[in-house]
Amino acid sequence: MIVEPYAPADHALPGPLLTELTGLYASNRDFHAITGDFPDPDGIRPEQVAAALADELARPGAEVLLARSEGRLIGIAATLDHHPDPDDPDPWIGLLMVDARAHRSGHGRALAGIVEDRFRSEGRTGVKLAVLENNPRALAFWASLGYEETDRRADLAQGRPCRVLRKGL
Repeated sequence: MIVEPYAPADHALPGPLLTELTGLYASNRDFHAITGDFPDPDGIRPEQVAAALADELARPGAEVLLARSEGRLIGIAATLDHHPDPDDPDPWIGLLMVDARAHRSGHGRALAGIVEDRFRSEGRTGVKLAVLENNPRALAFWASLGYEETDRRADLAQGRPCRVLRKGL
């Protein structure tokens, strides 16, 4: 797997990359039905994906990583070097999504490990993320990687109930 930071030129996604990203997002229909982030999880459009990525990158300290396997876009991770809460010293994983056609193939685990290694190499001692309470598959995935629940609270974007998970690095 090759993982590279995505740095948009002039805040525009090249057409072929946007097409790949839209396919990746659309493949995760069940996830989007749970989150409600897209009005129609069966009809995710390129402009919606572009707007979602622009929102991710607009946050201070945000980074979007694109993962490829055998030349194909296989996953995406969005991270924050600091949570908006100034009392929280840990970086956060805001999104980690793997093409649904490649679920259960180890790509999610590998991408999470790469994100953790990047933070570890910066001297960070832990990483956090929030999982929606109504997403048991994601909770099981992150628990299998050693993440432990530290809090329950609403997410900042939409007030949805979440579990905050942390893993020491």
